[in-house]
Amino acid sequence: MTILLQVSGLKTRFHTSHGIVHAVNGVSFQVHEGETLGIVGESGCGKTASMLSILGLLPSPPAQIESGEVFFQDVDLLKLSSVEMRRICGAHISMVFQDHATSLNPVLTIGKQIAEPLEEHLGMNKQQSRARTVELLTTVGIPAAESRIDDYPHQLSGGMRQRVMLAIALSCLPKVLIADEPTTALDVTVQAQIIELVQQLKADLGMSIIWITHDLGVIAELADRVAVMYAGFVVEEAPVRTLFSSPRHPYSVGLLDSVPRIDGDETETLSGIEGKPPNMLSSPRGCPFAPRCSYVFDRCWNENPNLAPVNNGHSSACWWDITTGTPRT
Repeated sequence: MTILLQVSGLKTRFHTSHGIVHAVNGVSFQVHEGETLGIVGESGCGKTASMLSILGLLPSPPAQIESGEVFFQDVDLLKLSSVEMRRICGAHISMVFQDHATSLNPVLTIGKQIAEPLEEHLGMNKQQSRARTVELLTTVGIPAAESRIDDYPHQLSGGMRQRVMLAIALSCLPKVLIADEPTTALDVTVQAQIIELVQQLKADLGMSIIWITHDLGVIAELADRVAVMYAGFVVEEAPVRTLFSSPRHPYSVGLLDSVPRIDGDETETLSGIEGKPPNMLSSPRGCPFAPRCSYVFDRCWNENPNLAPVNNGHSSACWWDITTGTPRT
């Protein structure tokens, strides 16, 4: 499979009045054509900061991309100017944000907001962009699109606003769609509808998707591969079925043990991960998960393990081999 997006050693810092926040700490991953990569982890682990860094959407200051490479079709996005990035964002890589209520402009009609990238990137005139906007609204499942095109965001439900966000992101038929927890604020029924819609659009358009979430149930349904993040690091990466059947990092094990499974034992009890996330104002000397890990031993406190292969297509950043119960060499 062709690699569409290649991220290597991405580091992002936030310079604040309290100190330097180590938000993204050498993140690396690949996205292949036509695949869905799920990125999971608890709040504050660097999921969204990584994606905003890739697209150059973080305000500087306080944000600073310290190092790394982000290649999209052989072009390093981190070396592009803001004008050059504007040609990429929306046209080739689009992002759907978590909060539809604040992401849509309340004083512009949804039709104008969808038409903007069509006119900006594809050079459509007003008549062409309006006709295409009606098509897009219909595609994302908004009924009577012709009569809703001049509505304002406040006139739509949460699920409808999220569909509008999808229409904006898909307007120029991007090669990569980044979805940042787009179903979090929606009820379960609407969540299922949005997920089904995205799956259908992926099949129809052949685009690649990066789906950011803390919901492992969504990942099980959508993703082909999964990257697990903790404290700004990718601590495990694997095909989705492999991660659910045989996780190799203690944090991944903890995440899976904290959610109910359809195929699980009815008598099985859920367990949480003890402790709390690390203070991101300081870079960890050893493994960032060590204070919360039940497998911790001396080496964990002094050395932070790199992401290393444990099986075909499966990597983990842990000094302990869970399957054998012995330290990793």
